[in-house]
Amino acid sequence: MLRMSSLFLRTLRDDPADATVPSHKLLVRAGYVRPIAAGIFSWLPLGVIALRNVERIIREEMDRAGFQEVHFPALLPREPYERTHRWDEYGPTLFRLQDRKGSDYLLGPTHEEMFTLMVKGEYSSYKDLPLSIYQIQTKYRDEARPRSGIVRGREFIMKDSYSFDLDDEGLEKSYQKHREAYISTFNRLNLKFNIVSAMSGAMGGSKSEEFLAPCETGEDTYVLCEKCGYAANVEAMKTKVANRDFGTPPAMEILDTPNTPTIDSLVEVMNSKYGSSITAADTLKNVLLVADGEAISVLVPGDREVDLKRLEANLPGIQELRLFDDEDFAKRKELVKGYVGPQDAKKFGLKLYADPRVVVGSHWITGANHLNKHMRYVTHGRDFAVDGFIEAAEVRAGDLCPSCDNPVIIDRAIEIGHIFQLGRKYAEALELTVLDSEGKSRVVTMGSYGIGVSRAVAAIAEQSNDELGLVWPEEIAPAKVHIVATGKDDLPFDTALKLAEEIETKGISVMLDDRRDASPGVKFKDAELIGNPYIVIVGKGLVDGKVELRKRRTGEKSELAVNEIVSQIVKLLS
Repeated sequence: MLRMSSLFLRTLRDDPADATVPSHKLLVRAGYVRPIAAGIFSWLPLGVIALRNVERIIREEMDRAGFQEVHFPALLPREPYERTHRWDEYGPTLFRLQDRKGSDYLLGPTHEEMFTLMVKGEYSSYKDLPLSIYQIQTKYRDEARPRSGIVRGREFIMKDSYSFDLDDEGLEKSYQKHREAYISTFNRLNLKFNIVSAMSGAMGGSKSEEFLAPCETGEDTYVLCEKCGYAANVEAMKTKVANRDFGTPPAMEILDTPNTPTIDSLVEVMNSKYGSSITAADTLKNVLLVADGEAISVLVPGDREVDLKRLEANLPGIQELRLFDDEDFAKRKELVKGYVGPQDAKKFGLKLYADPRVVVGSHWITGANHLNKHMRYVTHGRDFAVDGFIEAAEVRAGDLCPSCDNPVIIDRAIEIGHIFQLGRKYAEALELTVLDSEGKSRVVTMGSYGIGVSRAVAAIAEQSNDELGLVWPEEIAPAKVHIVATGKDDLPFDTALKLAEEIETKGISVMLDDRRDASPGVKFKDAELIGNPYIVIVGKGLVDGKVELRKRRTGEKSELAVNEIVSQIVKLLS
């Protein structure tokens, strides 16, 4: 029983100054977590209970699916991560440190290497496979911008599991088994979620899906087709280009366009000076970037911006990507800021990429590579050729669904799970092989499956709150019943304690507000803020043998006889 008279708890009436999302505000105010540094939080007793409830559900579903739990240290040696090249590929995100002897270590951001080596050390035959093992462990990533409380921290708790199979057919079965276990897990956590196509990113691999919990303040953006159900993270969204006949354009024509370094200024001059009737969509934007030290140009229609996150996800192997700055333009005098065109890209030694909307045969108004000059009728395939097409432009609501051609909507969400078909990347790097039925050595194929455990707590809080506070699902709440004793006499407190003890004998968790020095108003506000599913008020109604029952989620209130309340609670929770 959680007795508030002795519980290590302090609630706050005001939102934290640095909190911007509901989960951050409410988890701090209700006494679940406390910030101790940027992106680093301590968990107080109520927070630990909620967190452990999430972990329990995850474990139960993983175990039910036949997966086995292991546990690795968070402090890991450098060598395995060098063999997979991730010691360098992770870049500044990786926490690196040395021991007293000067040996290099890292704080684990993920544990693919460790899982691979564990299986390599224990198994050597195809008869040992398939295998799926998991852990729940603290991870560390040096986020450049930790934000949104425990949604994106530098230290967080994650469930990561890995499947090991002899072939791709086995991997697909393991992948689907994990997918089904995730659906069951998130349903039990009472989370609304969508499964969307995603990019594998630094993990590598092929097939990849994210489990996203929709909420207005989510940090992930995804697209959804309400007609056919297609869903994808914006990084994985495939552009559907409407068919269009461009005809045969005239030869390129250079135009005098003074003071037009922006798309808006160019459109204004074209329409006023040259009698055109164009929009920004008729112009071609050349976005210059530096990718791992190499200058590249990305072409997008002028009415679109380049989505750097999307571009980076679709440029495999690129470690560092940034926009050109004034210093870069100063070094490359031939690249005139605001007037760059693709027709001279090869002469300038630029690698040229195009968004799929810049189709072969399309013609554009674009920079002439001279100050105050533009060119029109610059045609893809005739006047320039690209090194490759790449999903680079921002995704908008109303873009065509790649599956059914209907317009998509855009929503925001928190990523709560991510599953990958890793393939043989890590097994090859770390030489994980088994002997097949013919005695031949075969490289094992792997899958990787993650759930953000602490992040799931935040996602539940984001989806389950109102103007009064948190509204926990029954399986997550610190207690299923919150009993509040009010008044100055002993009777309400004695009755509340007796009810609490009786409810506990039914296997139902109870929080008892038995504080003598707190006013009824403070107690009611705390009960609503903390967010347990059912609140029982023991006070003035005792004169008539009644107590009040409040359902936190609906706000419904009812009066019940004292001798009926326990059976009613049992009925509600059954």
